[in-house]
Amino acid sequence: MSGTGACALVVLRCHGLASLQDGGRRGHQRYGLSPSGAMDPLAMAMANTLVGNKADETVIEFGLGGGEFRVEDGDVRLAIAGAMGMVACDGSPVIGARSFVLAKGRCLTIAPPHRGVFGYLAVAGGIGGASVLGSRALHLRAGIGGIDGRPLRPGDRLDVPADPGGIDRAMPALPHDGHRAIRVMLGPQDDHVSPEGWAVFLGEGLTVSHQADRMGYRLDGPWIAHGGKGYNIVSDGTVAGSIQLPGNGHPIVLMVDRQTTGGYPKIATVVSADLRRLAQRRPGDAVRFAIVDLAQATAAARARSREIAALPGSLRDVAVADAECLGAANLAGDAVDALASTP
Repeated sequence: MSGTGACALVVLRCHGLASLQDGGRRGHQRYGLSPSGAMDPLAMAMANTLVGNKADETVIEFGLGGGEFRVEDGDVRLAIAGAMGMVACDGSPVIGARSFVLAKGRCLTIAPPHRGVFGYLAVAGGIGGASVLGSRALHLRAGIGGIDGRPLRPGDRLDVPADPGGIDRAMPALPHDGHRAIRVMLGPQDDHVSPEGWAVFLGEGLTVSHQADRMGYRLDGPWIAHGGKGYNIVSDGTVAGSIQLPGNGHPIVLMVDRQTTGGYPKIATVVSADLRRLAQRRPGDAVRFAIVDLAQATAAARARSREIAALPGSLRDVAVADAECLGAANLAGDAVDALASTP
């Protein structure tokens, strides 16, 4: 059935961290509240674009997890993007970044990803509920947003609109770029690292540790030596992407749920366009940094904004997208004439 009535998306089970996220709550960092929001804004925007939403509409974010959901009281249109394992509607697989209709009473199953960390489930028309300080995004440590200040759990019922009708759409999936360097700008306390320490930081030996979450990613690897100024400073402001260097010499990259001030030197900052790429690195994945200047970081941010704005132009009808995919795959290989080769 199609229409504009209300339906419910019921959480049957979930694993990993599943939470409501959006573009984040802005304007409150001076009060000690970081914005939160999606760890991969581009993947969130893709999922939302596929169902006709604005890029930062509320979605379900999965962190190294998945779950099972049932729709009640009508049909709903959904889309998935980012890091996901196998996705199936009542056992029938859903392949690629595309929208699809989940019929009344049917179940959607999402397996944990084999690669990457964060995936996104968007609903055409958005997910209902009250916002807190202008956002639905869960900030777990602050206990606000999400579902009563917590992640999703079995039994939760999310108010969602009925399928508005239309056709299923698809777009190219995000390429895996795990081997590219993460771009950073130096500072503001880059003078707290020795030349030997910088050689380690810009080398090949760093990996994401198991101490990684929406607040920060601690990096494993060789010890990064401080300069003569030590590792304690007067606490000052942080931003998403600030790289702190504590006394143990292992850097911490601050993420969207970070604290808003810190007393460790912030030796560099991940450019905003690349923070999502770091967020998709799993524990054990290699991390390599490259230094850029302000002009390069600004150009990257503007390019990312243009990329999100251009997403609607990459939409294709699912039937057309499937045909293009099959055509590019060259499934037949090098064909031969069977009769001509018969002795």
